[in-house]
Amino acid sequence: MTSDRTGPKIAVLVPFTNCNLEPDMVSLCPLGCTMHFARMGGYDVDEIPGSDQMAGLGASDISETLRLLSGVRPSVVLYGCTSATLTHGTDFDRDLAAKIRGPNANTLSLTAAGSLVAGIRTLGATKVGFASPYLGEVNDQAISFLAEEGVTVVRCADIGRPLGNYGQGELTPDEVYELALLADHPDAQAIVLSCTDMRSVEAIERIEAALGKPVVTSNQAMIFALMKALELPRHANLPGRLFSYL
Repeated sequence: MTSDRTGPKIAVLVPFTNCNLEPDMVSLCPLGCTMHFARMGGYDVDEIPGSDQMAGLGASDISETLRLLSGVRPSVVLYGCTSATLTHGTDFDRDLAAKIRGPNANTLSLTAAGSLVAGIRTLGATKVGFASPYLGEVNDQAISFLAEEGVTVVRCADIGRPLGNYGQGELTPDEVYELALLADHPDAQAIVLSCTDMRSVEAIERIEAALGKPVVTSNQAMIFALMKALELPRHANLPGRLFSYL
């Protein structure tokens, strides 16, 4: 039996050390769609990914990468790094999405940070617990970013030690689960797990079962946003309460 590949083509921009975004995107890929990935640089692999490094990634020139991706004629382009725009703020995030879309109004462009916000709003949450593998300064900027969008972080949890570019992706789903529990708070209406290289998707349903609250992750939120925008049908491999809103 041959698979149906007549649906939208989804292009994904991936930080070059990220090893978990692609597996997540493939596992969540909507029926009939195909995924097309391109790596992007703009940061030093040997540095701890702090605010300056992530802001540098967000501001780096991706025009040639986008030109090459245009060869597959994508219906959607996903910008697969959350902290790269969290460190700049909401205006930058929206401007980058518009830049990626370019003159083609028929192409949908979604950022990881913007998709997180859209997911939180879909749930109707205004107070959240926030967890990430970031350094403290990036978490502070993430909290400010969400505040600009009307979302209050009532508790923030980090992994408790500096993680390099590969260290973020090497966290296990069990470690992500424990991190999410640390982010919970009686006032939190949802738990937000930020980072496209953190193995959050694999822990979503376990976290929701333990806390009785919905979970929004960077990669899950991007897939949700594109499926909602393109009115794509649900399939079996979509974890979390968020997808019940499709």
